[in-house]
Amino acid sequence: MELRQLEYFVAVAEERNFTRAAERVHISQSGVSAQIRQLERELGAELFDRSARTATLTVAGKAALQHARAALAAAAALGQAVGEVTDLIRGRLTVGMVIGCTITPLFDALAAFNRAHPGVEISLLEDNSDRLVEGVRAGAVDLALVGTATATPDGLDALTIISERLVAVVPGGHPLATRPGVTLRELGAYPLVCMPPGTGLRTVFDRACAAQNLQPVIALQAGASDAIADLAARGLAVAVLSESMAAHYRDRLTAVAIDDVDLPAVLALVWRSTRSPAVREFLVHARRAFALPG
Repeated sequence: MELRQLEYFVAVAEERNFTRAAERVHISQSGVSAQIRQLERELGAELFDRSARTATLTVAGKAALQHARAALAAAAALGQAVGEVTDLIRGRLTVGMVIGCTITPLFDALAAFNRAHPGVEISLLEDNSDRLVEGVRAGAVDLALVGTATATPDGLDALTIISERLVAVVPGGHPLATRPGVTLRELGAYPLVCMPPGTGLRTVFDRACAAQNLQPVIALQAGASDAIADLAARGLAVAVLSESMAAHYRDRLTAVAIDDVDLPAVLALVWRSTRSPAVREFLVHARRAFALPG
């Protein structure tokens, strides 16, 4: 029995799909399947029900999962303990990034960390904020840059990068373009283009609408601010963005304050634990890159 077999087993169990698990551990699907088959032969039991499209744990698989995670955690702790004594950081750091992210200081932090600790393998993945937060909670992701409606998601530590209000964004000539502000109810008169559910910006907007029992028409959705701005510029809908996002398009779009949305949209770096030396070190580089106090 090898640690990599346990790693592949846990990946398939968490992803519930051999293809996604293979992408996560950076080998072919056939390689993952072969290693898990070998593990099953050693254990004398099938760990997955493969009869459906989703890989579902068998009774034996459920019994094995907790112990597999514990074995991997123990192996990681061993490496970390030795690394702390020898002042050498090794292993893997998995960093999540919300889809459509254009925050370049994150890349600066990754580059600085890589130069300082070349023995650490860095993985960077994109997803929506909700899934990234769950990935951090589950231990599949070490840190993640996410959009959120709260400064610190439950059960996690967080470093706030940006906290700002939402704005409505329209092209010149639009009835709202000359307005100093607009209410959510007034926005409801227009089709809207916004980030999809699961993103921090959309969560803030949906919560603000729900508080007033409003159900505006989200006519269009896009995961990147550039796409949202392009749709708004063509007059297809009023865009809902954060202030800093809207500032990138001031040459062709006008940002109008949404007066009755008090909950800020927060962009934060979140993590579960700093027991990992790699996580602690990356946070040092992140604070420098984002010019945040230590």
